[in-house]
Amino acid sequence: MNKKIIDYIAYFLITLSTIFIILFLSHNKVIFNFFNDAENKSFDYRQSLLVKHKHLKPDNNIVILAIDDASYEYILDNYGEWPISRKVYADIINLIEKDNPKAIVFDLMFVKSFKNDMKSDNLLADTMDKYDNIYTGINFDNESFELRKPIDLPDKMKANLEVNTKNVDIGKIFGFTNCRAIIEQLLNNSTKIGMININRSNDGIIRTVPTFAKYKNEYYPYLTVMVGNDYINQNTEHEYIIDNKSNLKSGKLNIPVTNSGECVLNWYGPAQKTYKNIPFYKLIQATQGEKIAEQYDFKDKIIFVGTTAQSLFDTKSVPIDKIYPGVEIHATYMNNIIDNSFIKKTTHTTDTIIIITLILTITVIVFSSSSALFAILSSAMLATAYYMTSYYVMKFLNLWIPDIIPLFAVLVTFAISYLAKYLLKSRDFEYQYKLATTDGLTELYNHRYFQDALRKQLETAKRYNQQFSLIILDIDFFKKFNDTYGHQAGDAVLKGVAHILKRNTRATDFVCRYGGEEMSIILPYTDRAEALVHAERICKAVADNKFNLPNNVECGVTISLGVSTYPQDGDTPQILIEKADKALYQAKENGRNQGGEGE
Repeated sequence: MNKKIIDYIAYFLITLSTIFIILFLSHNKVIFNFFNDAENKSFDYRQSLLVKHKHLKPDNNIVILAIDDASYEYILDNYGEWPISRKVYADIINLIEKDNPKAIVFDLMFVKSFKNDMKSDNLLADTMDKYDNIYTGINFDNESFELRKPIDLPDKMKANLEVNTKNVDIGKIFGFTNCRAIIEQLLNNSTKIGMININRSNDGIIRTVPTFAKYKNEYYPYLTVMVGNDYINQNTEHEYIIDNKSNLKSGKLNIPVTNSGECVLNWYGPAQKTYKNIPFYKLIQATQGEKIAEQYDFKDKIIFVGTTAQSLFDTKSVPIDKIYPGVEIHATYMNNIIDNSFIKKTTHTTDTIIIITLILTITVIVFSSSSALFAILSSAMLATAYYMTSYYVMKFLNLWIPDIIPLFAVLVTFAISYLAKYLLKSRDFEYQYKLATTDGLTELYNHRYFQDALRKQLETAKRYNQQFSLIILDIDFFKKFNDTYGHQAGDAVLKGVAHILKRNTRATDFVCRYGGEEMSIILPYTDRAEALVHAERICKAVADNKFNLPNNVECGVTISLGVSTYPQDGDTPQILIEKADKALYQAKENGRNQGGEGE
């Protein structure tokens, strides 16, 4: 078969087997989770590199009003409890609104009323209702109905969402049966309320954030999606649509989403060092008329209010930092919306094309390389180049192409290709060696191999002081046989005699075609007497056999043999062959169909 065809078949089989291995492994839950976790870690590393090189610039109009450790201590010292009176928030809202900010977003849940401070709840609700740029959060869950009866949320909170693809299912992860409601005053006024649930990966890292929640068959937008939509579209109402390419759209808003309706965040920098953090207690002081060292300008700013104090337990782990406040995740989300810098994952189809391309490339490299070192270095360089490409694709295109499974495919393909090449090369070598050492007609060793084997056997015998014998034989009256029955019959007899010789010799013997109708046998570790016994047995086996010739002709033939033995008959190949030839001639002179021995 043509070598190129063999190579193409090998390429196909290796590609198929590698894909099968990967598919088989991916159906094992433990292995799938391992690959998934490894891919997430690879994503984290790329994001950390991007942050280190300051790939994305944070928006200076995003500000964090942080209830940090200092603010928490100030509150406890001055108010004696946490949560703080809601009048404080109302006063701070009025203070900030003097500068006309774009939005004030509370990453806080105002749950239940203070029994001893009902006026503060009403004041906060009235203050929020006074402005059209105030946002706050609500949380959904699946708590038992025995503990909490699910409430009906006001229509103003519901989103008009149309999902135009079967690839996205909001309810897959963010479908809920219950709700932890905030105070009724906020639910009933004009304050904009968004969902603040979040989902962690298996390793506890937050890489994706939701866009919507599904509750009582209605959709509710994520808090930051609501803020971002109003900011991007300048408070103009738009319907939300998830198109057939899994992009959430609303006016100018465009967010690529996963099959669970989440988006993958692109990170800007470490916690408390990326966005301007203003301690909450300083705003409290300002509302009380105290002079503060810093003057804050909130004009056109988007202010996220939330806790950063670790003792208040609203810190998470994200790809670039182990401790990251939830309020800064909202800020990052908002920044992604403004920049349209969300990370988009490649589709399964694209991933499959990438993997198949890598498999074929590695297969071609291995099979076309004459040097193993070159194949190894080329494959390693390809893997490195692919990893670097995945980094720059994320950097410039905000695209997350997988690393772990493709690189695993490279490793597996290299191993399988190299093994296949070795086996094919070994088989090819064996085939070429057989062609070079075997007679095509009789399938005995050829004359060249005979000469080489006789020389090596003589060297071994001399080194270890051993005997060995040589038999040379030919078919009696073979020329006459050919003239009578034809050359096809002669070839059939040659093959038949060769078969009898192989069947009646030992595995250690060398049976060769010497030339024409002559054949030879090298018998290691065999003295003259044993060689003569072998010769007689072979002679009788041939004479007793009937050969089936073309045209249904059956006949018999005989052979004559000559034997020589080292060292009695000589110590060179030429002398041993000469003595065996003389013994063969003597056997013919004595009537054929017999063996003769050297003198």
